[in-house]
Amino acid sequence: MQSYLQIESLTKSIGDRVLFADVTFGVYEGDKIGIVACNGAGKSTFLNILAGKEDYDSGRVIYANDIKVGYLSQSPAFDPEQTVLEFATPDPRDEDDHDTADRAERMLSQFRITDMSAKMKTLSGGQVKRAAIAATLLQEPDFLLLDEPTNHLDIEMIEWLENYLTRSRVTLLMVTHDRYFLDNVCTKIIEIDMEQVFTYDGNFDYYLTKRQERIENMSAELAKVKNLLRTEQEWMRRQPQARASKAKYRIDNFYALKEKSKINLTEKNVELNVKSSYIGSKIFEAYNVKKSFGDIRILNDWSYKFARYEKVGIVGDNGAGKSTFLKMLLGELQPDSGRFEIGQTVRWGYYSQEGMTDFDESKKVIDAVREIAEEVRIDDKTKMSASQFLSHFLFTPATQQKYISRLSGGERRRLYLATVLMRQPNFLILDEPTNDLDIMTLTVLEDYLVNFKGCVIIVSHDRFFLDRIVDHLFVFKGDGEVQDFPGDYSTYRQYVTLERKREREEEKSVRSSSDTGKDKNGSSGKVTDRKRRLSFKEKKEMEELESRLETLTARRKELEEGMSSGEMSVDEIVAAGDEMKSIIEEIDMSELRLLELMEIEG
Repeated sequence: MQSYLQIESLTKSIGDRVLFADVTFGVYEGDKIGIVACNGAGKSTFLNILAGKEDYDSGRVIYANDIKVGYLSQSPAFDPEQTVLEFATPDPRDEDDHDTADRAERMLSQFRITDMSAKMKTLSGGQVKRAAIAATLLQEPDFLLLDEPTNHLDIEMIEWLENYLTRSRVTLLMVTHDRYFLDNVCTKIIEIDMEQVFTYDGNFDYYLTKRQERIENMSAELAKVKNLLRTEQEWMRRQPQARASKAKYRIDNFYALKEKSKINLTEKNVELNVKSSYIGSKIFEAYNVKKSFGDIRILNDWSYKFARYEKVGIVGDNGAGKSTFLKMLLGELQPDSGRFEIGQTVRWGYYSQEGMTDFDESKKVIDAVREIAEEVRIDDKTKMSASQFLSHFLFTPATQQKYISRLSGGERRRLYLATVLMRQPNFLILDEPTNDLDIMTLTVLEDYLVNFKGCVIIVSHDRFFLDRIVDHLFVFKGDGEVQDFPGDYSTYRQYVTLERKREREEEKSVRSSSDTGKDKNGSSGKVTDRKRRLSFKEKKEMEELESRLETLTARRKELEEGMSSGEMSVDEIVAAGDEMKSIIEEIDMSELRLLELMEIEG
């Protein structure tokens, strides 16, 4: 495999804080690598260095000759006066080249951007991100650097990009918190932890298993170091003369052991043990609500009653009205007709994209929190000072003294989450809460929400997050239609796939009926509407599908065990990962076909 990039002894500090030190690894043709780390560990800084956008302290970054690199930053830069087409076209000098412009238009249309003459300054954040991804892909790079590519994309766009990158032969290095995206696209995971880099040859699921093994092994090794250090400390105290003469190597070894023993393997996780306040039986009720903006309908005669502890996910295309819907629930926008009734015990907690801009950047973290409350009541018996409360969100005493302007994007979101939860809400409305949060924080937030004794509404593009938390979905389908779907997101996607397939087959059946439903004289005969039974061929297909599913499931389990055994080579892991994807796709299609046959039989 051709080497695309070699990183040698790369070190980067900000002030007196080391982000990473002596990082060394290579990227080779065909690699699809995901980078994971806690917020503030330097993921975006790392990509900026590789893209030549930021300096580093020491080390080397060496690209192979003639490698074309495409870089998608987390916040794409653009000329506000440019048209979308000008922004996305690979080389402005080729503007007269119809093939280049046509390619750009086709790619932009894949990302649901149709007005090619629209100025960049008129686009929403999601549209800018989609245009930037299109522009990056249109460069046809050999090597892609992507910083949070799924942020601000709706789920359909994420799945399109996921399929594109999975099929593409492009070499890839990306930062993302989207676990399904990591799992489906990446074949290698690199973790930045304790100022070092750890490499795992497998997908995200494989990484989780091996990371836990690494931590357990390091814990055992650290215990040995500390035991040996105690022995050496006794020797140092008893041997003053030896310390001055021939046992210098042992003295050096003592200080080396002392440094090793300082390693802290304690998991740095946010602790969300804030209790919600009591919520009564009447919570929130909507009656015949209508809302439009001109010709665009958001809600059309919508009614609903929330039950206690209900957890709802909201999905739909960008522009379908999800954020408008939330603002109506909160009373920030009024319906055109209909009404909302809110229970007296309801206490809102609203986490929004706009709320991130409410912080005064000239204030220190601790001062911003103390302005809300000097003390935080955790439950009826427990209170915390503002500083103690912040420590549960991984803000050390030193970090609490930092100015908000110095925080990373993920640290700001963690601070914002703290300010929302410290008010003890019992009805949480979360608008894209997963953007910029690291995977460890997301996992703890999910655990908190699963056990949250109140109501939750979540707008999110993070499929894993939705699957873990929600009981059902509000699907915004456009033109005021909202479907209440009973299940998580993955179940909904299976349902949509089945429905689309059924619609295609019905269309095919109608066309076939129109061709065959005529008598010998060419006139249409009467078509009866009786229930169809399974044919002999379909019954045989059903039996074969059931048998095939057993075989596929067994093979999937065998591959999972092999990939987590630690005995496979890199090539074997890559091959197993490819086979796993094929098997999962075949299982999905087989299950859908089996459901169709079972419906006919039933």
